[in-house]
Amino acid sequence: MAHGQLRIYLGAAPGVGKTYTMLEEAHRRAERGTDLVVGLVETHGREHTAAMIGALEVVARREVTYRGATFTELDLDALLARRPEVAVVDELAHTNVPGGRNAKRWQDVQELLNAGITVLTTVNVQHIESMNDVVARITGVEQRETVPDAVVRAAEQVELVDMTPEALRRRMAHGNIYRPEKIDAALGNYFRTGNLTALRELALLWLADKVGDQLDAYRADHRIDATWETRERVVVALTGGPEGDTLIRRAVRIAVRTRGADLLAVHVTRGDGPTGADPAALARQRVLVERLGGTFHQVMGGDVPGALLEFARGANATQIVLGASSRGRFAQLFSAGVGVTTAARSGGIDVHLVTHERVRRGRGARREPAALSRRRRIAGFLTALVGFPLLTWLLHVVPQPSLTNDILLYLAAVVGVALIGGLWPALLAAGIGSLMLNWFFTPPVGRFTISSADNLLSLIVFVIVAIAVSWVVDTAARTTRQAARAGADAQTLATVAGSVLRGARPLTALLERLRETFRLDTVTLLERDGLRWTVVASVGGAICPTPSDADAEVNADDRLTLVMRGPALAASDRRIVEAFAAQAALAVRQERLAAEAAAAKPLAEADKMRTALLAAVSHDLRTPLAGAKAAVAGLAAEDVHLDDEDRAELLATADESLDKLDRLVANLLDMSRLQAGALGVHAVDVGAEEVVPRALDDLGVTVPLHLPPDLPAVHADPGLLERILVNLVANAVRHSPPGRPPVVTASTLAGRVEIRVIDHGPGIPADRWEDVFLPFQRLGDRDNHTGVGLGLALSRGLTEAMGGTLTPEETPGGGLTMIVALPAGAHHTEVPE
Repeated sequence: MAHGQLRIYLGAAPGVGKTYTMLEEAHRRAERGTDLVVGLVETHGREHTAAMIGALEVVARREVTYRGATFTELDLDALLARRPEVAVVDELAHTNVPGGRNAKRWQDVQELLNAGITVLTTVNVQHIESMNDVVARITGVEQRETVPDAVVRAAEQVELVDMTPEALRRRMAHGNIYRPEKIDAALGNYFRTGNLTALRELALLWLADKVGDQLDAYRADHRIDATWETRERVVVALTGGPEGDTLIRRAVRIAVRTRGADLLAVHVTRGDGPTGADPAALARQRVLVERLGGTFHQVMGGDVPGALLEFARGANATQIVLGASSRGRFAQLFSAGVGVTTAARSGGIDVHLVTHERVRRGRGARREPAALSRRRRIAGFLTALVGFPLLTWLLHVVPQPSLTNDILLYLAAVVGVALIGGLWPALLAAGIGSLMLNWFFTPPVGRFTISSADNLLSLIVFVIVAIAVSWVVDTAARTTRQAARAGADAQTLATVAGSVLRGARPLTALLERLRETFRLDTVTLLERDGLRWTVVASVGGAICPTPSDADAEVNADDRLTLVMRGPALAASDRRIVEAFAAQAALAVRQERLAAEAAAAKPLAEADKMRTALLAAVSHDLRTPLAGAKAAVAGLAAEDVHLDDEDRAELLATADESLDKLDRLVANLLDMSRLQAGALGVHAVDVGAEEVVPRALDDLGVTVPLHLPPDLPAVHADPGLLERILVNLVANAVRHSPPGRPPVVTASTLAGRVEIRVIDHGPGIPADRWEDVFLPFQRLGDRDNHTGVGLGLALSRGLTEAMGGTLTPEETPGGGLTMIVALPAGAHHTEVPE
């Protein structure tokens, strides 16, 4: 039986049109004569969706009773009995009512597919299992209904049903998604523009990833090794040499010429042993690559050009950047080099050979440390000098029947010397052995001549085999020692990385780990400022104030130097210390950036508060002063006759204006003390139902107020919050059209309470939203005769002082919504949706 095909309509959020698009496809298939039935479609009361079902055949749902309530679910058995070619089953992530055969609807769909029925279905990106936690962090809503990624990725077709956030919010405002009583709450919570934009990006990225998997699978199935330039990808090959920085920056310049290009840096480690790459240089280059927006990779392969090209083709790279060879012409006669070989075998991948300062200079033959210790080498020489005369004497005492046996015994002796002392003692032994064989055992005996061609060949083979065996033994010992050293270095660096990541102060942890690893007395990081040295950090004993006071020093960068006091470092240990130094320089930069950010934050907040205070003094004091002055001038006028009613009205006006002035000055003084650190914010848990009515009473206006009964308390200063709301509501009233007063609503999101002041006035362009928080800014620069409370700039400053935010948002249908978001009270409990 053929397996059915799965087609999924993927959306970023409810209401984008997944079900509608799926039903359009169902009608197209039915019109082509396909046997299609609707197993289940969730219309959610949307008239257009319900009408779209039309004349399609619908399988009746089955009724399920659970805890005294009746629900309807997909009738899987009826659908299997009907056995259509195609079935329409909406909402793949749905959880079935307990009592059915399967707990999840996607399991019902699996049964249909196994029965050979093709299924059309829908799912939102927030219901994909791997996206669940990401969506929860963005929206503050955890989705309980999820679908395993494997189910969605196994679909033969996934079609994205896309819609811009603005269009989706307009659709919501027009009542095309939710019922009218849920629209305001949805727009203020899940359907905020930022949420929808993030969800849309997640859906696009997930689908792009699946498309990439499909492309990779297609290329693998059809054995396509050629690069398909679907996206520009630049691979830069690094050796750990000083030319790496030049290569990386050149690769970045190539990548930025194409928007969206990827940069991948790769270092190939030879599979037959350590490469000798400088770990400190590689660490610095890795940091540089990641800082420039690329990724760093390390692969292993005995054939460096082959491993590099295999990585590039696997990444579907379009260009490779390598350094030009610094080997001499004589060396290039025997091997073309990695760059030339890679270019010759690259096929459709462009290869850039970049010149650098070290080209034609040669790397300089770095002397390899001896494979064996000095004591073993001396023992090997002594064994060769003493052992071969002793072996010759023994062979004379116990005569051997043939020269062949003598050669084999001498060869065994050479191998023994190689095992003891390595290459050079073994070469000496081979030379001594060949001379003694010629003098004592090869006819004519006692002369350095050979009468038989067979004996000459035997001696030549002896010398060749002895040299080859000596070289193999020495190489094996050298490789073993290098591998052990590399393993120890890797363990050290891994331990360093772990201690740095776990430590609260990474620089101190790094220096302490260096001191412990090499048993040093003191490790100090110095910074040079002209001719002076400054101690950045130090661990261990007495501080080394200058490099001249230390036993060893390693440059971390142009200004930082790592100095050490204690046992002398081996040459091989110095490379690991250089890696420590590079990480220390990085840790210093991170700590200083963090300190600068921490220092700048209070200065920025103080600047905001100062700006807001100036705005209030210059703007908000004018209105009550003018009112009081006019009232007093009227009372003092001698040429104006006032009756008792007029006099009382003027006195009331003066009294009201002076009260406003008194409250305003008190608030300004309190905030001045707050800015100076002399007055703290008295934040308590207070109900919005207490503060909002007081703010409306202070204004003397009546506006619609929608506060949920289960709204948690707000953790804020009641007086400051009231002042903020007075300003926002007054501003909204001033800009609202006649007959459409502003609305005040409240909701919760991710442990915060959001109070929204919504008006339906002319609104403000999005690119000018931040301008309204600057001093003296009003919509359209009109109406300069009325105040705006303490000013929007001061309102934002007060909100942020209480740990909250004040942000504008477009009102669906026109207007501006100001959102005050503050922490919920200590006893706040999230209500599951």
